[in-house]
Amino acid sequence: MSASVQREVRFKSTVKELDIGEVAALSGIKPSALRFYEKRGLIKPIGRNGLRRQYPQSVLNKLQLIVLGQAAGFSLDEMAAMLNPQGRVAINREQLQQRAQAIDETICKLQLFSEGLKHAARCPAPEHTECASFKKLVSRGLRLIARK
Repeated sequence: MSASVQREVRFKSTVKELDIGEVAALSGIKPSALRFYEKRGLIKPIGRNGLRRQYPQSVLNKLQLIVLGQAAGFSLDEMAAMLNPQGRVAINREQLQQRAQAIDETICKLQLFSEGLKHAARCPAPEHTECASFKKLVSRGLRLIARK
C-alpha cells in the first residue's frame, strides 16, 4: 500500500461521524432545524448511513456558532456568509463590532427603562407626574427612543 493511501485510510478512520439523531441529541437542535440549516447552506452532511444523514463531529462547533450568532441577532443569511462552503469560519469583524455596538445601545436603553420602572414602583409622590426624578427619567427615555 502506498504512503498516500495509508495516510488517507488513517485520516478517514480518525474522523468521527455522527448521524442526524446524535447531532440533535448532542446539540439540542431538532432534526428538522438541522435539515433546514442544511438547505440554507449552514451545515453540510458528509454522506448517509441508510436514510440517516451523517455529519462530521465538527458540525457541533458550527452549530454552536449558529446558535450564538442567532442569539446576538444575526440572520441565517448573515451566518451563512460567515460559514463559507469550504467549512471555514469567515467572520466579518466590522459586522461583529457593529452588532456589539447595537447590543450595547439596547442594554443602555433597557437599563434606563428598568430604572424608570423601579422608581415608579417605589416613588413616594402621590402622582408620578409631580416627581422630579420620574420626569427626568421619562425625558431621558424619550430622548433614547427618538435616537432610533
